Amino acid sequence: MKILVTGGTGYIGSHTVVELQKKGFEVIIADNLSNSSIDVVDNIGRITGVKPLFEKIDLSKEETTQDLFNRYPGLNAVIHFAAFKAVGESVMLPLKYYRNNLVSLMNLLREMETHGIRDIVFSSSCTVYGQPDVLPVNEAAPIKKAASPYGNTKQIAEEIITDVSKVTALQAILLRYFNPIGAHESALIGELPLGMPSNLMPVITQTAIGKREFLNVWGKDYNTPDGTAIRDYIHVVDLAQAHVIAIERMLEGKNKQNVEIFNLGTGIGYSVLDVIKSFERTTKVKLAYRFMERRLGDVEEVWADTEFANQELGWKAQQGLDEMTLSAWNWERKLAGM
Repeated sequence: MKILVTGGTGYIGSHTVVELQKKGFEVIIADNLSNSSIDVVDNIGRITGVKPLFEKIDLSKEETTQDLFNRYPGLNAVIHFAAFKAVGESVMLPLKYYRNNLVSLMNLLREMETHGIRDIVFSSSCTVYGQPDVLPVNEAAPIKKAASPYGNTKQIAEEIITDVSKVTALQAILLRYFNPIGAHESALIGELPLGMPSNLMPVITQTAIGKREFLNVWGKDYNTPDGTAIRDYIHVVDLAQAHVIAIERMLEGKNKQNVEIFNLGTGIGYSVLDVIKSFERTTKVKLAYRFMERRLGDVEEVWADTEFANQELGWKAQQGLDEMTLSAWNWERKLAGM
């Protein structure tokens, strides 16, 4: 079975490629390396013993996307990660996000139809729920007006996939995941944002290693127990394994609808300070952090109701917060040659 993984050198994509190859899938990675490194391809090979095929490509360009599919006949399915994902940047540069995240998806779906490829797993996000009325949030929760252009691209992408599935053979599983952190146990792949990271965990590890003087905690006046925002953090390997299960579900014809939606999280909400304390506890490293004003586009608190994914997919997150923070630190130390 041949699987095209777009954004496969990225954080979640690279871990998913590892899990796919462990299951015997042949993987072709398509990535423009805008927020990742080509070294990831070699490191995936070191972990699995198989170096995946790699194509440097911008999927927002129609002609290059056509060429990619023409050169790889016989693809069985697609996992689509490739997208810009920084909430704050999307507020400042909305057109950049709408063009990249939506045009690339439309090009991909057009080529899938042309080449008779039916199945896609889409990397969606809990951002589609906005600030939910009820917590934990389940898949039936109403979609709120997006708090950022990034979140809006996920909402629109889900709508595009759903609309296309009504008039073509397309089948999709939309995975709405919460906040992935951590790294592979080998410390050969992990989260490696280029430039200033927008996610919490790499800022924590970069502060701890000395790359940054302070960790900025965005907001201390939220209506939460300690005043900081609450999220559902999930280990990236747990998340990657869910993508493999989703692909197998469709390829084996076990999906029950043309478009299925699953929340991927642990079902536990942790505050920013909870994550900081876990990191300090597991690594014995004291963090220098300071409180800042709330950040545009951030919601107060959100965590998942994972019952549907647990029962229907037979998947459940296995690793706890301490394992997540420690693995992220091991990855950062490896990068620093420690």
